Amino acid sequence: MSKIEKLIAELCPDGVEYKTLGELGAFTRGSGIQKSDFVDEGKPCIHYGQLYTYYGLSANETKSKIAESLYETRKKARRGDLVIATTSENEEDVCKCVAWLGEEPCAVSGDAYIYSHTLDPKYVAHYFFSEHFQAQKKRAITGTKVLRVGSDSMAKFEIPVPPIEIQHEIVRILDSFSELEAELEAELEARKAQYAYYRDRLLSRESLESLDGKPVEMKRLGDVSDTLTGFPFKSKEFKVSGIKVARGINVKRGSMIFDDDNTVCWKSSDGLEKYILNGGDILIAMDGSLVGKSFGVITESDLPAILGQRVTRVRCSEIDPRFVFHIIASGTLEAMVDKKKTAGAVPHVSLKDIQAIEIPIPSLATQRKVVDILDRFDTLTKSLTDGIPAEIGVRRAQYGYYRDRLLDFPRKAIGTEWSDGTRAAAKGLPTFVTVANSSRVIWAARRKIAGLNREAPEWRNSNSQ
Repeated sequence: MSKIEKLIAELCPDGVEYKTLGELGAFTRGSGIQKSDFVDEGKPCIHYGQLYTYYGLSANETKSKIAESLYETRKKARRGDLVIATTSENEEDVCKCVAWLGEEPCAVSGDAYIYSHTLDPKYVAHYFFSEHFQAQKKRAITGTKVLRVGSDSMAKFEIPVPPIEIQHEIVRILDSFSELEAELEAELEARKAQYAYYRDRLLSRESLESLDGKPVEMKRLGDVSDTLTGFPFKSKEFKVSGIKVARGINVKRGSMIFDDDNTVCWKSSDGLEKYILNGGDILIAMDGSLVGKSFGVITESDLPAILGQRVTRVRCSEIDPRFVFHIIASGTLEAMVDKKKTAGAVPHVSLKDIQAIEIPIPSLATQRKVVDILDRFDTLTKSLTDGIPAEIGVRRAQYGYYRDRLLDFPRKAIGTEWSDGTRAAAKGLPTFVTVANSSRVIWAARRKIAGLNREAPEWRNSNSQ
């Protein structure tokens, strides 16, 4: 019998009470903090945008700081509170959270909620990623372009509340999976950083001039390529078959992704010939939280495809398109975007901004030499890193499997009714689970825990828990 099985049998043999987040704590909206408020030395703060890209499940230090004078007037998360993103452009990131474990209170920006409660903070954070929580979240999302979940809705979300000892044990088990994944992610990032270092050195003006044997001219991207923004399709007229529409959602960090979840089609390209894409075309997303980091290259496997609105196509004929791609990937695009993107809920850059990007233009021979070096380096790096993402994927699947089962408790019952007053038949669950002090409740809990190792996806050491 495992430790958690013993705890369940001892502390909650009749099931676990479910309560709403509103019953267990309170939500406080963060207050205005802009990126321009960040300082090198100051007080800790979390900007809602960082919840998507920087923070994991918990944190005791912040990426950014603000001046003490501003800090004193801002809403703050205290140790154990959750900081929750309230808006996003995609369903997955809405309600993404981090448990604040720092000793000093942390200022929180607007478009984020602070959730103060009495549970194990990491237990709640793990629960926010569970299937049960996500199902409740999906029903509460409002908006189309910018998705949102309000505090009134979150306050109604249910969470199982086992004794604190069980919460701690669940956190210990799930953290072990997270730690293993974090180690692999750190290794992957180190290899990517190594590649980026050598790429940026090779693409520096000094290096290119050394390879070329002469000064290298800087030119505007719009002057050395054919640039075009996409056609404004009516989304309600999209089809499931036809010619693929390349939208911003398909443009990822360095690649194009057309999968079942994000691919839509148009009936034909008739009358839209100028928007037809070719292999080698570089696409740049013009808005979204990752604007400046979202670019990719159309490959033959992506075709046929047509250019959608709010995406810029860069087509090169006189210069090597792979050279331009590597320049964009080196941070040239991101640096421009940081200076030019418009403020607001959805950052945006214009075609004019993209055309104005200055890039070094060595001889075509030097361009091809650089591309050959970087493509070979990229292939080598990819061969080294292919196995790591695969292993990360396996461990992430393992984490999700164990998380959803460890957090799936039978409800504690009062007589033949649930503690919320509804009857078993209404829940569509076996009647034996509703009987107070029933040995079958204990059996069901034991079977659930014992079944974790038996049914989980294959993974070395999966039985160690």
